[in-house]
Amino acid sequence: MRFHQFLQVRRLASAGATTLIRRPTTGTALATTHPTISTTTTAPIATTVRTMAGSGAPIPELTEITDNVQRGNFATLADKDVAHFKQLLGMNFVLTEDLEGYNICFLKRIRGNSKLVLKPGNTAEVAAILRYCNERRLAVVPQGGNTGLVGGSVPICDEIVLSLARLNKVLSVDEVTGIAVVEAGCILENFDLRAREVGLTVPLDLGAKASCHIGGNVSTNAGGVRVVRYGNLHGSVLGVEAVLATGQVLDLMSNFKKDNTGYHMKHLFIGSEGTLGVVTKLSMLCPHSSKAVNVAFIGLNSFDDVLKTFVSAKRNLGEILSSCELIDERALNTALQQFKFLNSPISGFPFYMLIETSGSNGVHDEEKINQFIGDGMERGEIQDGTVTGDPGKMQEIWKIREMVPLGLIEKSFCFKYDISLPLRDFYNIVDVMRERCGPLATVVCGYGHLGDSNLHLNVSCEEFNDEIYKRVEPFVYEYTSKLKGSISAEHGIGFLKKDYLHYSKDAVAIGYMRDMKKLLDPNGILNPYKVLN
Repeated sequence: MRFHQFLQVRRLASAGATTLIRRPTTGTALATTHPTISTTTTAPIATTVRTMAGSGAPIPELTEITDNVQRGNFATLADKDVAHFKQLLGMNFVLTEDLEGYNICFLKRIRGNSKLVLKPGNTAEVAAILRYCNERRLAVVPQGGNTGLVGGSVPICDEIVLSLARLNKVLSVDEVTGIAVVEAGCILENFDLRAREVGLTVPLDLGAKASCHIGGNVSTNAGGVRVVRYGNLHGSVLGVEAVLATGQVLDLMSNFKKDNTGYHMKHLFIGSEGTLGVVTKLSMLCPHSSKAVNVAFIGLNSFDDVLKTFVSAKRNLGEILSSCELIDERALNTALQQFKFLNSPISGFPFYMLIETSGSNGVHDEEKINQFIGDGMERGEIQDGTVTGDPGKMQEIWKIREMVPLGLIEKSFCFKYDISLPLRDFYNIVDVMRERCGPLATVVCGYGHLGDSNLHLNVSCEEFNDEIYKRVEPFVYEYTSKLKGSISAEHGIGFLKKDYLHYSKDAVAIGYMRDMKKLLDPNGILNPYKVLN
């Protein structure tokens, strides 16, 4: 079989298992340039200007997305407001200069015009800020690590940025119960490192883990690469502390998996993107870290083979399956072209799968994953691949997956879509979009979390143009809606998708969302222009 001929094979004498190892590669740093949308606020209208990736040249205005954003009926920041906040927080934590990093979103597609960034150090200060802003009717945008992809954490007009960066402590980690209590501004990677000190792990892993905040993760109900194993944050988060727009602190903290005392209000703040309240603290159930981890990277000839392999993984890897990712050939090749330090262990296939197992018995798990791959090859579903339990080599394989999204925006404009689709129809939309966009697109590709039906559809072009935009939107959302899918699987709605929410939620549901927003934020000061129109 070609799989065994291609790879170095090391036999474990104790068990007779076969571990398939690839030669390590080296990595280098990278720099990225991205397309930009800039929103300015020449009252009362905020206009939108787009620029080409890396060039600074204007792109034609796109009113279908921005609709000439109308500034809300909010007060304008005055010197007395700045003075008040300096007295409340201290001079060092009230920023009025060099605010570009707070105004521009991660993908550099939205540029706000905030003149003030506040950095509270505790829940009481967050409450005092919001109480004052609500009384003055000053709009506020909560911001964590600013790694979101739908413009949910940056100002659209001149909102005050409420940075949670100073609320960065891991307050406790209980190795007996597995429950951790952490402040919202704690960086995800730091949280996980603290949990691992006592043999636990955070049940969430993202490519942005070195900079994203756990509070932002919760506020967007971030998914990541291990939902197939641990589920989403609605299940892992046991409780939250949130500050309402009025400054009232809502204590919904819990240290128990079972707590059926009335309505589970914590869920209102998981995924509501800071529009209902500002999460300042949370408790989370952290599973024990796995003693044995293996990663396989395999090549397949068709999406039908991908589905068969996924079913086989669920059936035969079962309790140790911790991640199941898909990358198509165009997505992989783009990343390899842009980042020369990447080195794919296999090449030449239309589809690739990254499959991870996590368990407690290394010999047992290694035997299972090798048997799984060997059986897949005998059936002709898996063509080639590599599997390793070496931490460095596993990291190299994961780096390929993590760099795919950046490769697609490195030197081009990219329309990015985060959708949930039925597995049998998971990849069809990529083929449909290739035909629909034709030569207008340089790359149309798909990758994502196959294990939880989450596709990242990407349509790249040399520069933005209105013709390709009209072929892409709203068609992608209409197509997704007809299949009863979700227009946002894990990134949220934010600013960029607010006009398309009706493709996933009906008018009655959206009406109740508005009622809830008005009840909890009567003056609408929390993260305006996001989620709901």
